[in-house]
Amino acid sequence: MSGKRMFEQGHLRLLVLSLLQEQARHGYEIIKAIEELAGGDYAPSPGVIYPTLTLLEETGFASVSEANGKKRYAITAEGEAEIAGEKDTLERIRARLGAAGSVADARRIPELQRAMHNFKMALHLRLGKGPLDSEATQRIAEAIDRAARDIERS
Repeated sequence: MSGKRMFEQGHLRLLVLSLLQEQARHGYEIIKAIEELAGGDYAPSPGVIYPTLTLLEETGFASVSEANGKKRYAITAEGEAEIAGEKDTLERIRARLGAAGSVADARRIPELQRAMHNFKMALHLRLGKGPLDSEATQRIAEAIDRAARDIERS
């Protein structure tokens, strides 16, 4: 996501716990599950997920088993109790991820991709012709503003 943090303090921890509630998972599987929830538009880094899993294990909210050098995490009764009172928060977290997924899906619509590419290319070509005088700058800004208003109204 652009410039904004995907999660507020503690929200990733709750989301990971809810994913462990669904089924025991490896860290990579958690990353992929969150990426799916966000429609491919966001995936947490291993540098965020693995410390979160370690914290969940240290606080007793998750247990870990190891097979073939891979750690698999599962929710504990304490973890279940932790998220039981956070249903509303989890709904908001998942709704935010769903919204990110909807935006990601929309960006993949071929007609929108083509139109955005055409817009960027037209602006790039015009700016490449040389400096803009104030009148040309004003016309371009007005065209962009007009397009933005039309999009907001549709």
